[in-house]
Amino acid sequence: MVAMKITAIILFCSCATAFAFSPSATASKPSCIDKCERVGVVGTALALCPSASESAEPIVDGGSTRTTTDRGRINDSLRIPSSYGEMIQQVSSCMSDAYDGGGGMTRQIVRILLPRDAASGQLGELYEAEAETDGRSMSREVRLVPTDESWQGGIMQLYRSAEPSARDILSRMSPSAATTGVPPRIIEDRSIDESGVDGIGLLYTQSRGGGGEYGGGASSSPDDGGGGFGGIFGGGSMPLPTLSDTDMCVFVQPTQEVVDVIEKLTTKTNTASSSSPLIALLNPQWRNVDDALDSASKSGGVLGAFASFLGGKGSVLRRLDELGYKPTYTLEGYVCKGGNVRLIKRYDSDWIVFAEKDDGDNYARVGSMRERPTYQDVERMLDEKGVGYKYARDLGMAPKL
Repeated sequence: MVAMKITAIILFCSCATAFAFSPSATASKPSCIDKCERVGVVGTALALCPSASESAEPIVDGGSTRTTTDRGRINDSLRIPSSYGEMIQQVSSCMSDAYDGGGGMTRQIVRILLPRDAASGQLGELYEAEAETDGRSMSREVRLVPTDESWQGGIMQLYRSAEPSARDILSRMSPSAATTGVPPRIIEDRSIDESGVDGIGLLYTQSRGGGGEYGGGASSSPDDGGGGFGGIFGGGSMPLPTLSDTDMCVFVQPTQEVVDVIEKLTTKTNTASSSSPLIALLNPQWRNVDDALDSASKSGGVLGAFASFLGGKGSVLRRLDELGYKPTYTLEGYVCKGGNVRLIKRYDSDWIVFAEKDDGDNYARVGSMRERPTYQDVERMLDEKGVGYKYARDLGMAPKL
């Protein structure tokens, strides 16, 4: 029996490898990189400028139709936020535009950078306190950092930073906060994290009902099977929250294992009223790019099912797509040619790539693409703009950025 399992795994790995590296049957579309010309060099500083498309081809984004001219204007307006407060404003504005600004997107996927104390990047520091964001949004004490391996505390350290960020997004998007200045009541439910250490949480708002009391809250009914957050044996389940039309809900750092809960809450709110409340997934723990297992899981048949069973995210993405979840706002980053790069995209824009300037405070736009650029695409954009390696710029061997 063990020999049969080993043989099956070896056979699957061979099939997945062949699938991942086989050439596509159709010709790939050329990269839509904006041709930005270098307008001049002042001393040793490299100057970059963006360009916009002027065609009027209609594009459908989340139910709203825009022309490529509109898309070009949106592309040109995108900037990398320089502070935590600016990022929260940018994210909440994008989510509001997608929800009630013509997009009609009530199911959203959002990826953001997380606030982190500027002095907490030392190696060997295994614990870091919860991110302090109140009154420090414009301060240099807080830096916006990608969710990468530099967080020594792992997924729970990320959660201590993502949870207050989700609260601030919900507070800024709340209709009551906009009209009365009173922040909404936000409830955190950690029962969705069965192990307690997976860094998953659920935040939702509660609107005021009649008589000044808060309505909504968690409730259990026969229709939802007694609730949504159950243990592995189905005991001790916690009820799903009841959301009104003006409430909002955010799953913080969800994993593939909680998609059943997401589906149950989404279905419940879809049938509760004609206008669905906003439900968002903030910084899902599955990667935004595919490995061989993910690519295989997106195919049909036995191979795809087996790849999904082994952890490929293809089946999860299909289920979320059927539920109507679409990427709304994405801000992520990594290191290329020794320097920090940032990728940003709205639901109605292209992918815009920025490179961090040598002063460490600003970013220069280096290109854009309709599809998500790969690492090789970003490296090519930097080469086309004459951006050298970071060490060469620091030593004066290449122009400053």
